[in-house]
Amino acid sequence: MTKPRLFRLWLVLGSALMILLIIVYWDNVGTAHFYLHTSLSRPHILESLPTPGLGGENVFTSDVDEFLDTLLSSDAKQKDHSRRKTEQPPVLTPSKPVLDHMEENVRGYDWSTHDAQQNPDRDRQQAERRSLLRDFCANASLAFPTKDRSFDDIPNYELNHLIVDDRHGVIYCYVPKVACTNWKRVMIVLSESLLDRGSPYRDPLDIPREHVHNTSTHLTFNKFWRRYGKFSRHLMKVKLKKYTKFLFVRDPFVRLISAFRSKFELENEEFYRKFAVPMLRLYANHTSLPASVSEAFSAGLKVSFANFIQYLLDPHTEKLAPFNEHWRQVYRLCHPCQIDYDFVGKLETLDEDAAQLLRSLKVDSQLHFPPSYRNRTASSWEEGWFANIPLAWRQQLYKLYEADFVLFGYPKPENLLRD
Repeated sequence: MTKPRLFRLWLVLGSALMILLIIVYWDNVGTAHFYLHTSLSRPHILESLPTPGLGGENVFTSDVDEFLDTLLSSDAKQKDHSRRKTEQPPVLTPSKPVLDHMEENVRGYDWSTHDAQQNPDRDRQQAERRSLLRDFCANASLAFPTKDRSFDDIPNYELNHLIVDDRHGVIYCYVPKVACTNWKRVMIVLSESLLDRGSPYRDPLDIPREHVHNTSTHLTFNKFWRRYGKFSRHLMKVKLKKYTKFLFVRDPFVRLISAFRSKFELENEEFYRKFAVPMLRLYANHTSLPASVSEAFSAGLKVSFANFIQYLLDPHTEKLAPFNEHWRQVYRLCHPCQIDYDFVGKLETLDEDAAQLLRSLKVDSQLHFPPSYRNRTASSWEEGWFANIPLAWRQQLYKLYEADFVLFGYPKPENLLRD
């Protein structure tokens, strides 16, 4: 009888030690400091997300779920109560930034005030966007690659666009060319992940652009494996269950035009060497090209929009490497059929959506979303940009980005897809 009792004792002690180790891990990344106060958060069924392991391991992880849910919920209540007692910081009015980046120099900021008031129509609009997304993810009539895979099937390197703020319980999936620079600035302010002379940034526009896009600045899901090993997926799932998840999208064709304008109409050394040179050789029959982008522009050698479309449609393009993030489809960046987003914003309603989201996160008294650009690429430009693109190419391009049009409620551009 002694040996079985000792065995059970060691088993209990070992389980307690394992739970303690997990709590220490979580505390390091801030998971044990959830602020579960956002009005957007809603209960999700964790069991619907596949859990690694079989048999006894499933029992272990479910026990950990129950224990940590209790711990985190009680901790959140204490945090929220203490936050109510703390005086809110003064509202910071964005000051005009020093635009030291060429891409921002050629754009004008809109410094007019956009005061979006609470509007029940906005809440209904959000519900409709999320419902549309869920319905088409469940609808077999819409098929696209990766649609039916589970969250566990997504490779870690494909989770690099999910930025985590543990201080406020927020996850943001950034989509390039959809105001992601300023949303990353907002995430830096909220998470206090970057210091300026020893103090966290308080105004998003004070953060230099080179720091905004530095991957070391942000905690993203793809970094979890290096920190937490086999626990990483389980941690991700709990965060996805507890945190408020949001993304911003844009008309897919307009996003492509915007990407082309910023990466190929402006002098960009990296994009010239990596993308423009191969495009000019393959689709414009140039065999001898300058070594630098400035020399190429001086010689009048630029990628045309038609060259860019050819590159996107060429089946050999993705055999060499996946699409660059600036023109990769949103469903491949943010996995909307595997992640149940709480808020779907659109660039076309950026000011109103940004104000609604910050208000829902209860951080609107701490910061404002930076003002938008005056000469943002507009949907009304589509016909002009696609005028010289053959009809067959336009139809193929739509099929390539059809899932983004349908999932996020953008109308099919019939005027571009027929003679």
